[in-house]
Amino acid sequence: MPHINELYDYTVTAFIVNSSKRVLLVNHPRYKKWIPIGGHIELDEDPEQALYREIKEETGLDDVEILSSKPKIKSPGSKFLITPNYVDVHEANPPHKHISFTYFAKTKNSNFIISDEHDDMRWFTAEDINNKRYALTPSVKFYANEAMKLA
Repeated sequence: MPHINELYDYTVTAFIVNSSKRVLLVNHPRYKKWIPIGGHIELDEDPEQALYREIKEETGLDDVEILSSKPKIKSPGSKFLITPNYVDVHEANPPHKHISFTYFAKTKNSNFIISDEHDDMRWFTAEDINNKRYALTPSVKFYANEAMKLA
């Protein structure tokens, strides 16, 4: 989905960890770097709906457990959402920026299906995360390591 607003758009990001304690990253063709899966929150959806849509569209995984919570009460006229693990603002085609709701998740299934949005997709070990070969940004390293600890 293209940018909705001129300066800021809302996005979701998912750091998914498998049962071997590896985190899933994609090589994004536009940014030419390894990043987590995710994307824009569309105008007709909330962050939770966008999160599950992006996971399914970009990985094909359907057994993902989000490592966060939300209240288990009902309140007419309100919908409680899964709380993101982190929220940040990052550049995306400057001066445009994304306000990202970042979630950690785990899956027992390591058989992803790469979408046509990416050049490559793979499970990264803790050693890979810190390998200079992949040139991961400090924020991606931080989030990946935190997701692996939580999972």
